[in-house]
Amino acid sequence: MKLLNLSKLFSFFYCFFIFITPLKSADTIDIWKKENKGNKIEKKQTNQNQKNEKLSINKDQNIIKEISILNELREEDRNKNLFGLYDPDENNLNLNIWVNSDGNDIKDTFLRINKLKLSRTAEEFFEKVIMTYAYPPKSNLTNEEFLSLKINWLINNKKDKQLENFLNKNNNFLEKKKIIQYLVDKSIAKADISEACNKSEFISKEIKDSYLEKFKIYCLIFNDRKEEARLVYDILMEEKLSDSFFEKKINFLLGIVNKPDNLIKDDNLLNFYLSSITIPNFKYEPNEKTNNYIWEYINSANLITLEDIKNKEKIKNLELAANNNTLDKKKIFDIYRRIQFDINTLINAENIYQSLDGIDARALIFQKALITENPENKIKLLVLLKEQFKKDNLSNVYSEYMSEQLEILEQENLSDSYKEILVKNIISNEEAKLGKIKYDDKILHKSRILRYYTEANTPSQKTQKDLENIYKKIKRNKKYFFSTKDLVLIESLEADGFKIPKDIKHKELSQKYTIPETLINLIKNEELGLLSLKFVEIIGEDDANILDPETIYFITNILNKAKLTKLRNKVLISSLPFRR
Repeated sequence: MKLLNLSKLFSFFYCFFIFITPLKSADTIDIWKKENKGNKIEKKQTNQNQKNEKLSINKDQNIIKEISILNELREEDRNKNLFGLYDPDENNLNLNIWVNSDGNDIKDTFLRINKLKLSRTAEEFFEKVIMTYAYPPKSNLTNEEFLSLKINWLINNKKDKQLENFLNKNNNFLEKKKIIQYLVDKSIAKADISEACNKSEFISKEIKDSYLEKFKIYCLIFNDRKEEARLVYDILMEEKLSDSFFEKKINFLLGIVNKPDNLIKDDNLLNFYLSSITIPNFKYEPNEKTNNYIWEYINSANLITLEDIKNKEKIKNLELAANNNTLDKKKIFDIYRRIQFDINTLINAENIYQSLDGIDARALIFQKALITENPENKIKLLVLLKEQFKKDNLSNVYSEYMSEQLEILEQENLSDSYKEILVKNIISNEEAKLGKIKYDDKILHKSRILRYYTEANTPSQKTQKDLENIYKKIKRNKKYFFSTKDLVLIESLEADGFKIPKDIKHKELSQKYTIPETLINLIKNEELGLLSLKFVEIIGEDDANILDPETIYFITNILNKAKLTKLRNKVLISSLPFRR
């Protein structure tokens, strides 16, 4: 069994001086082994034990719940400066998940996570936990500081929908104007002024911010409400929140003055936008220091022109902007098409490109790849072009283009080595569906038992019956061994109240693992928030469907112990089923 992520686990817990002993495929246990007669004598059980063995019919009763008034988010709690998006019980959490944790530990964990490009699974996990309504830790992290960490993460990861929901669900807080300006600037950068003005409706009377107030005045003009704009503008002047640049631009837009001011200001997006709409035949030369939002705006508003194809300095700036995702990457390849080469240079591109500068070399190889029809030769050129982009630290410009070109190639007659190149360089869409589940009753963890987790409203009675019937069939296969993923499913079912067949030796199998005491202590200390962040780190950049079985077991086992079954279910659904 290839362990893709096991090294990650070892390194992660090295600091705790605790080592994990994984279950290897060779360490199988005979689950058909009969018990000794002496062991068959059952001890008399208490009424409580008998009660615990009964299957709960209702799914909601399958999860062991701690009865606490803090598990319910009441209106009075919302008024105690609690900020978030999700009620605690949505994910088996409570209002105290951070209270017992050291704020410094939380800050350090956030810092490490922010350095990762989280997978879809880890990102969803992270968002659910940090955006749950909860009290802040008692030490080393104030409510305001904690909220700032969360909002900064949402902004940096472009969670626009979540940010809007946050504004709708939460009353005044210190970071409110930061969110609003982010949403406003994001829409202006797309040249969608109507949408930007809609976002400005979030600006409340309590917010006194010069930038947002100025934009609100412009929106009144944009929506042909100039008289209102004048009144608000006068108030802005009285409050000394205006400046001479804004006054000149607004006076022209209001029709107070007839001659536009030709001054261009690029210290922020609003000033730049006002410059672009008030100056006839507006021209602007961006550079490496230009604000990303301004790059996006001039791209969206089609303000980028390249009349002189020999202007290498400008092309370099455009390449850098595309690499930083502030310029449409297709524009770079459009520029490469315009660079002219004679026919002899094109024919001998593979020998000549090394004598050219970076831009011309990339343009030459790009053009040669366009006219090459042989699939394997085209792949060679695409790989060569990849190296040229990588050489100048511009890989991000090219990765999507290369993936698109490889996807459209006919693969039937390609050798294995070229097929391998395709696999390595075609970018999979993480947002795409994992595929339709195909159940296989010959393998326990891929069987229709999984419907309890993958299909809503699957009756518990049916799942219990499926477990018993499928287990009987599997038991007939004497060569069948109980895998790590089988153990994951069985332990999860047991945690949810299902009766597990006695001759499944899952308790013995579980002894092959040593759970780090550090994480156990987090559960005992009711630090469920910090515990969840540890799992975000473990999953990291790997989606659940590619995690090795040992990592999946480790995660689900701890989540079962912490009674975080709803979060656990997300891991189960992504990692266990076979998908077409």
